[in-house]
Amino acid sequence: MFYRLRTDFRLSIITLLGASAVLGITPFAVMRFLQNDLLAGLVDLFILLGIVSGVLYAWATGDTRRSGLVLAVIASGGSVAVGSVVGEAGLFWLYPCLVTTFFLVHPRVAIGLSVASVLALMMIETAFSSQIQMWSFATTAVVVSASAYVFAHRNHSQRRRLEHLATIDPLTGVKNRRSMDEELDLAAANAERSGLPYALVLLDIDHFKKINDLYGHGVGDDVLNDLVALLESHTRWSDQLFRYGGEEFVLLLPGVDGVNLRAVMNNLQQVLRKHLKHPGGPVTASFGVALLGHGEGVGHWLDRADHALYRAKECGRDRIVYAEEADSPEPDLASSDPSCAPG
Repeated sequence: MFYRLRTDFRLSIITLLGASAVLGITPFAVMRFLQNDLLAGLVDLFILLGIVSGVLYAWATGDTRRSGLVLAVIASGGSVAVGSVVGEAGLFWLYPCLVTTFFLVHPRVAIGLSVASVLALMMIETAFSSQIQMWSFATTAVVVSASAYVFAHRNHSQRRRLEHLATIDPLTGVKNRRSMDEELDLAAANAERSGLPYALVLLDIDHFKKINDLYGHGVGDDVLNDLVALLESHTRWSDQLFRYGGEEFVLLLPGVDGVNLRAVMNNLQQVLRKHLKHPGGPVTASFGVALLGHGEGVGHWLDRADHALYRAKECGRDRIVYAEEADSPEPDLASSDPSCAPG
């Protein structure tokens, strides 16, 4: 529970709104029923039930965008309803609603809701005691909305930047290991649901340490970026590339298996052999490939691909080893091992 609140900003705002509604609106609803002000009491009750329902929906489904929009509409509409029924005393409810709305929905949507709420209240004559009060209220509401917009817009931009930095490798620009874990979980879930085959490729640049030692890390970085450019230009838009760490990368290939998978891998190997170079000559890579098994966990799937990659390097590098072959009992001589056949 606390982990979700720490990691999901919109869910935390939705939960805060729900808690504030229970603590803030409930006493007024009870008081108004006790005072036989049934209309105002029912308005408070419906607002409270709507907000609580939205919070429960957000927690149950994780759909914070839709529930956030519903809660923003309920909060804005509810503040107008309270202002129209209660009058001057109910106008103050609009201010917290204006601020909260900018954190529940996109700033442009929040602007629309804020303007609509203020105009709706201004059209209700009984909500204000004078024209001066009405225009004072409108002016202060605009100032509050503008301040909330600036803060929310800046916060939104910073969160997007932080999310980008947290999921993208800064050197190569491809997704990092954190993104990989999320995408592999999604792939495994989709495979169970749809039966679509998924292939996982671990690739490691051969003798990369020697490149760094002989020519410097700048040349090594160029090799990494060249590798990424070659892989991205020779794979489909649906394929995903991740930097696993150092000179290791992971390629997720949906919808390929059998002969098609081998054709894809052979093509990638030939592309790297032909085009990936450094000042001392061509650069090669070793590949470990594993197809996702039915009901297989992501951790085991990744371990099988990693074992296949280990076999590829053990067998002389610049090879493609498939986990189905590498998982077979290892013979005493590598030359007789089918996983060590030239690839």
